[in-house]
Amino acid sequence: MNLESLINTARQQGASDLHLEAGLPAALRIRGALKTVGDPLPANLLLAFAREIIGEPHWPRFLERCSFDLSRTIQGVRCRINILQSARGVGFAIRLLSTFQATIESLNLHPDLKRFVEPHNGLVLVSGPTGCGKSSTLAALIQEINLTEARHIVTVESPIEYTFRPRRAFLRQREVGRDTPSFEQALLDALREDPDVLMVGEMRDAETMRLTLNAAETGHLVLATVHSSTCAEALQRIVASFPAEIQGAVAAQLADCLVGVIAQRLRFRPDLNIRVPECEILVPTNPVKAHIRNREYFRLSSVLETGGDHGMWTFQRYRSWMEKRAQWHLPGHIMDPPDSEVGDPAMPAPTSPPPIAKPRASAAKRGPESSASAPGGRIEIEPVEGEFGKILKQPD
Repeated sequence: MNLESLINTARQQGASDLHLEAGLPAALRIRGALKTVGDPLPANLLLAFAREIIGEPHWPRFLERCSFDLSRTIQGVRCRINILQSARGVGFAIRLLSTFQATIESLNLHPDLKRFVEPHNGLVLVSGPTGCGKSSTLAALIQEINLTEARHIVTVESPIEYTFRPRRAFLRQREVGRDTPSFEQALLDALREDPDVLMVGEMRDAETMRLTLNAAETGHLVLATVHSSTCAEALQRIVASFPAEIQGAVAAQLADCLVGVIAQRLRFRPDLNIRVPECEILVPTNPVKAHIRNREYFRLSSVLETGGDHGMWTFQRYRSWMEKRAQWHLPGHIMDPPDSEVGDPAMPAPTSPPPIAKPRASAAKRGPESSASAPGGRIEIEPVEGEFGKILKQPD
């Protein structure tokens, strides 16, 4: 038995997560419910798995922190892996990411979400509980820009979950712990890197939130995630993370730079045999901004109820739209191959690029593309990940 075979079993059974714990059988999360498979796993086997996947150079760091985050493609599946120390020994929490290219269409999201990436500055929040698909929605919004506009995108994640191949956009992905020491340092660096779009994988603390708000105010479009179950709770959590004496100023800053808030959860559709995202969408109209400045978050629910004409969606209204929807994207009916890391034998890069959607009018007004671009204004960049390591290892 090895880690590859366990992940392969999880993939075949359609699991979203795989949990490994010493002395217990492997647990699979399938359609939101846990299911155990196989025999109990010995502690020494999981320790060997951990040491192999972390690697000797990073093993002391795991021993110091008793946890380690990384992403890896295993058995053709992109996995987000958390390795942890528990009372029983070493354990694994593995998220199996989608093997297809994340887009608005492939995730069965409402096409209205595309308008959130049209502005060139401001803050877009994607919220929801753990495991509700926030990272996938964020990846779909980034891919929408990547396929339609020539913008410089910088992502900061811990770890990188979806890898993108630059199409029309110039795209950089940085992983906290590997490419940068922290979210704070990455955001400070990004402001000197001429970005058009910043993607913050998760806003965990007040300093990250402060830098994210500052970036949204200084002419950048920033996309970020936050853990909360509704749009109002997402905004309240951000403001409440700051000291009480400055919460009023933070609320005003948030109201001024907000582009939209998406709160989502997953709902299983027995007729389709898939889980689909169910969203609440808040658009910052003048009444919404006033409620945020006054920190009257409880009033946002009534604005959502009456804001259909402004593109707002309550969970109930969104569920009604889903019940009337006729066309769904189903796993296995994949039109485009997934983007993958160069040199990854498990997920080879496609030989020909997928068709690109027609650019929006806002992109067409920005002038001719650089002559260095490929025909049609597309930027095709194939980073060679191994070269940088070779350069660092050269003797002085």
